[in-house]
Amino acid sequence: MAEPSTLPKATILVVDDSDAIRNNIRAILTESGLAECCIEARSGLEALKILIDQRVDLVICDLVMPEFDGYKFLDLKAQRPALREIPVLMLTSKEDVTLKIKALEQGASDYVVKPFDEGELLARVKVHLKLKFLQDELVKRNAELQELTGIDQLTGISNRHRFMEFFEREFFRSRRHRNELSFAIFDVDFFKQVNDRFGHLVGDSVLVQITRMIEKSIRLSDIIGRHGGDELIVLLPQTDLKGALLLAERIRTHIETSEFAGPSQPLKITTSVGVGEYPKIAAATVDELLQKADEALYRAKAYGRNRIEVAR
Repeated sequence: MAEPSTLPKATILVVDDSDAIRNNIRAILTESGLAECCIEARSGLEALKILIDQRVDLVICDLVMPEFDGYKFLDLKAQRPALREIPVLMLTSKEDVTLKIKALEQGASDYVVKPFDEGELLARVKVHLKLKFLQDELVKRNAELQELTGIDQLTGISNRHRFMEFFEREFFRSRRHRNELSFAIFDVDFFKQVNDRFGHLVGDSVLVQITRMIEKSIRLSDIIGRHGGDELIVLLPQTDLKGALLLAERIRTHIETSEFAGPSQPLKITTSVGVGEYPKIAAATVDELLQKADEALYRAKAYGRNRIEVAR
């Protein structure tokens, strides 16, 4: 009987066209305590669909399967950046060194020859799970570090926390010197549908491209930040409402007439925009200004999207 594992329990995907082998591996992983959830697939194609839809920590995959084998699975998995870091332990009954090298070159993390020894299988699974958990922790720590430094991990612009600090500073400066302070908040129309239909990688690419468009359109003294999931906000010091509207319309038109990379063909994207100016908006705090901006953005979406509404 295997000793209890000290690693966090993992979600492991077992891919084999043999019911008996899948059942055997599942029993071994469950008894060892390594697998909190053991998912099964009968082919590489079924396995790929599972990886796209669910979080998986490690894959144990047979190399030789009818139609959609382990090689093809590795090739298609490598084409999706979000899946590349998931370790794959290949199972093969062949002793041919060339086949093993080919699997490793195509992205396999390790291999075990069938019929496998239970102890060897568990040892290799533990090693790669440990590496995966360490990698996940590193990614998490890097994200936390970027949050502390005020940088949004995806777009490279100010995150919400840092942007709010800038907003507070500029708001009080505007109030003290009685200067105009305008803002424009952009929201990608039907962004959830983009993510649902084409995947989050395409959605992320769209958001990054829009960010770059906005950055190229604003002055060095203007400030851009990621306000929410698909919301980008620009702060325009010493700019009146007319100037903010001209800028917002120029950016909105640029986005509308641009093409965004899609999985098979270019995508057409539009944005809704809420624009406002202090002190035209009677507000005592930044939160009140943001509330007015959100209300304007909501009206822009309610009135048909791909348009600008003024906060009041």
